[in-house]
Amino acid sequence: MSPSSTRGLAISRVRPAYQQVADQLRELVTSGALRVGDRLPVEHELAQRFGVSRPTVREALRVLASQQLVHTERGPSGGTFVSRVDVSGVSDFLETSLGLLTDGPDVTVLQMLEARDVLEVPAARLAAMRRNDEHLAELEEAINREKVMRGRHDRFAEHRHFHQVVVEAGGNVLLGMMNEPLFRVLQSQFLRPSVPDGFWSRVDHDHGLLLNAIRDRDADAAGDLMAQHLVALRDAYVD
Repeated sequence: MSPSSTRGLAISRVRPAYQQVADQLRELVTSGALRVGDRLPVEHELAQRFGVSRPTVREALRVLASQQLVHTERGPSGGTFVSRVDVSGVSDFLETSLGLLTDGPDVTVLQMLEARDVLEVPAARLAAMRRNDEHLAELEEAINREKVMRGRHDRFAEHRHFHQVVVEAGGNVLLGMMNEPLFRVLQSQFLRPSVPDGFWSRVDHDHGLLLNAIRDRDADAAGDLMAQHLVALRDAYVD
């Protein structure tokens, strides 16, 4: 290749060393090579293994700690250990990451609403198949509380609770873990200052129909009703 033919080609930027170290350690955790409770080698050993400086290792460990994959314990028997990841921790991390992504051009409100459709419609179907009497009671209580709430914040809180119970009734932890951050970011950042006339009447009506379908174990109806309901809810969010 001649020198002139290289003009205008993009230069590939190498990822920072600490990110590469974090990536490799993360792979050891996710692959099972490092298990929950395992102690990582000390900083200077990791630095030697990866051929980097100790500050680079330290920064890589900070990245993993921020993702709740490792934690540090003090004392004579302390060190850095692989953490046990729980659902709430992952959900909180997703919420933070999603909130940051919405500040840029890559993630739009429409994309978030579409993702919610993908998660909550099958969740409603599962709820109709797997719900128990406690779920039905919670859904009915949420509807009754919605009807007496007057403040915008309180009404949306009960609305959110209804949808949480639907997802919980579906019995799929992963659906809830992914859906809850979407719901929280949408409500905290993209709600309109006011909703159209008749919005809450439509919400109450839809929730009642959803409850009936879930009570009747009609999965097809529950899925269809949730799809229609989520389309109607889009009026509450900014474009």
